[in-house]
Amino acid sequence: MKTENGEGANGSSPLSPLTSAPSPEVIQLDVEIDHANSAPSPEVIQLDVETDHANSAPSPEVIQFDEETDHANSPKHSIISRPGFGSSGRRIPLLANHFKVSITSEDNRTIENKVLGRKILAKLHETYSSELSGKKFAYDGEKSLYTVGPFSKNKYEFTVVLEDSYTYRGSPTHDGIVSESGKRSKRSFQEKSFKVEISYATEIPLKAVSLALEGSEPVKLQDALRVLDIILRQQAAQRHFLSFFNADSRNFSDVGGGVTVCSGFYSSFRPTRGGLSLNMDVSSTMIITPGPVIDFLKSNQNARDARSIDWVKAKKTLKNMRIKTTHSNWEFRITGMSEKPCNQLLFPLRVKKDNGTYDEQTINITVLDYFTKHRKIEVTYSAYLPCIDVGKPNKPTYLPLEVLCSLVSLQRYTKALSTLQRASLVEKSRQKPKEKMQAITNAMKDYHYDDDPLLASCGISIEKQLAQVEGRVLEAPKLIFGNGEEFSPSNGRWSFKNKIINRPYSLMEEDAHNRKYGPVVRVEKMFDLILAKLTRAPQFLLCILPEKKNCDLYGPWKKMCLSDHGIPTQCMCPLKITDQYLTNVLLKINSKLGGVNSLLSIEQSSRIPLIHDTPTMIMGMDVSHGSPGQPDIPSIAAIVGSQSWPLISRYKACVRTQSSKVEMIQGLFEPQEDGTDNGMMRDGVSESQFNQVLIYELDQMIKAYQLLGESDAPKFTVIVAQKRHHTKLFQANGPENVPSGTVVDNNVVHPRNYDFYMCTQPGMIGTSRPAHYHVLLDEIGFSPDALQNLILNLSYVSQRGSAATSIVAPVSYAHLAARQMGQFIKFEDIDETT
Repeated sequence: MKTENGEGANGSSPLSPLTSAPSPEVIQLDVEIDHANSAPSPEVIQLDVETDHANSAPSPEVIQFDEETDHANSPKHSIISRPGFGSSGRRIPLLANHFKVSITSEDNRTIENKVLGRKILAKLHETYSSELSGKKFAYDGEKSLYTVGPFSKNKYEFTVVLEDSYTYRGSPTHDGIVSESGKRSKRSFQEKSFKVEISYATEIPLKAVSLALEGSEPVKLQDALRVLDIILRQQAAQRHFLSFFNADSRNFSDVGGGVTVCSGFYSSFRPTRGGLSLNMDVSSTMIITPGPVIDFLKSNQNARDARSIDWVKAKKTLKNMRIKTTHSNWEFRITGMSEKPCNQLLFPLRVKKDNGTYDEQTINITVLDYFTKHRKIEVTYSAYLPCIDVGKPNKPTYLPLEVLCSLVSLQRYTKALSTLQRASLVEKSRQKPKEKMQAITNAMKDYHYDDDPLLASCGISIEKQLAQVEGRVLEAPKLIFGNGEEFSPSNGRWSFKNKIINRPYSLMEEDAHNRKYGPVVRVEKMFDLILAKLTRAPQFLLCILPEKKNCDLYGPWKKMCLSDHGIPTQCMCPLKITDQYLTNVLLKINSKLGGVNSLLSIEQSSRIPLIHDTPTMIMGMDVSHGSPGQPDIPSIAAIVGSQSWPLISRYKACVRTQSSKVEMIQGLFEPQEDGTDNGMMRDGVSESQFNQVLIYELDQMIKAYQLLGESDAPKFTVIVAQKRHHTKLFQANGPENVPSGTVVDNNVVHPRNYDFYMCTQPGMIGTSRPAHYHVLLDEIGFSPDALQNLILNLSYVSQRGSAATSIVAPVSYAHLAARQMGQFIKFEDIDETT
């Protein structure tokens, strides 16, 4: 699809049709949209991928946890099927936010189980409905169109006319807006013609869904599910929603900094053991608070007035945001800001003569004088501020910052949230289980999915009741304090009262005169004071920060202590002191000093099934990316591993940067010229990338092991742990969260693959989110009960608190290590051109 300015969307090559035509079938059509006077050329991209894997033969054991990766290649190690189901634990009736979906075929057999483009396609359907046999279609906003059953022809060409579309005449400047070229041109409302080409691409049989529910692996399952999801999103778009976020003011809450949270819903079809289901969840998205740009910037930077704004930071923040000019009601996208203020920014202006023509001579005039003298628009305080640039890199187009520019409503905010904004978001989006369950069931009734003609054409009908699920509550593991005392946690929590640590050796305070400097200089001067006062390097530093924990001093302080000097440190900001807060701080200090706060009882007695017999390493892996607004920032990969077998409570970490947005860890195996390995030996893998974990990461680990001179590779168990999913579990007979230790491996799990949900945290506030574990490979040979109990145990070994972690401790540690590296480096301060 091409837009008005001629920039094309990513193309895709046509796919060959299947030889069989099951019923019902969805037909995919490729769509090309262009101005009527041009015809785009198709593009074909061919990718060849070769992979090679060493044969694996078991010896020691490695249990690898990833957290959330898409290649069609068949790996040497393939994803295993479910070997069975767990049986241990107390049975508990649950409900899940999955709604049963039925697909009815033509013979009545029931199988249990972007804005302009949309306007053009909607107009096309209105104008040419009879030529298209009256068929409804779903459009993905880019290159693909989907219908139920074929059109009468494989290729069509139509001309679509849109009225009142924005069009350009001459240069990309507009009436009342100035550019450095000095040219002005009118922007008018008129009819515009588009040429739309529709050509047959492939058939996508919905029977792939039923085959998947029967336990097979149909080729086009993901395509079929994607089509159904596109239909859901199209319905939301037609109702003028921001995806599934209704533009109702009752759904908006201010989180500060010029950002508003908009409440809505997530919805997606998923194949499960109980049949096809619609997974629906309460969700939220961040939008920019509409209004004058200057008001947004003051709020975003917590600035008292315009003179206090950091304009370098403002330029990064505003880039790509959409604004509307109040004097003309035109809409633009911000591309930058001027370096000079409005009253100093000159451009050449062609003077209009008495006969209405323009003189060839130009005069230099400031943007301020142009708007005040030629446009008769009052400009006050923004005369001394930079101008907004809405032009192109080589053709800037400037607008004063004042009331002329207002941010358009319902724009997604894609920048990283501050600590205060995150805290406010959590607070405003928090719901008790009963509230969340009611909101989801109400949404199912309000969305009227049964009224959608396309879903009806696909034979889709959706029940309105939450899915019934049987859960099992596993018994929490017994723990041992460092002094050998054994105790039993209660609902995922325990206490360390009356046990822990000696008083500090020395107390030092920052010189008040140093507070005028920036964070890095303040940290350097504080460290000079420490080294001057102490006779030897300290073993540990406890730092009381002057502001919230994640203030500007935190990153430079951590980097100086840990990276530059190798000194463990603990930061705190005692705005609110409780016994639990102090206990958690002391636990972190003790572990950083090399102490052990607690062990699993079965750890000390070497009674962990399968692990106590053979040397075993448990690894957790995570890749952390920059915020959505920072696409070129390097990703950070972190790996932790247990290195005190048979103990599984102690871990060491390795952290490195790698290419931006790459999920697979790139440095697992890095052979050097001298024959050594400089690799790292990961979280954040999506279901479509599971094969890649086995193709790439597992292969790298085997090669790293073989470089040690061992002919046999260890036995591997590879598990992906997901937190970013939308399945929630509720107690069927009570308003409380599900108990700690609840596991579900039936009904809402995958119909073939080996996965289960486990909720380990006590869930004191809001609604608990279970972790979703996917077992990709199990050469060690755990039984379902043994593996589920091991994962529960690994949620109780974190040394940083007195409650079970929401996900196994190795992954939690890896995520923490990657996040802390990001705070060291402060990538957000790097210039765009670096």
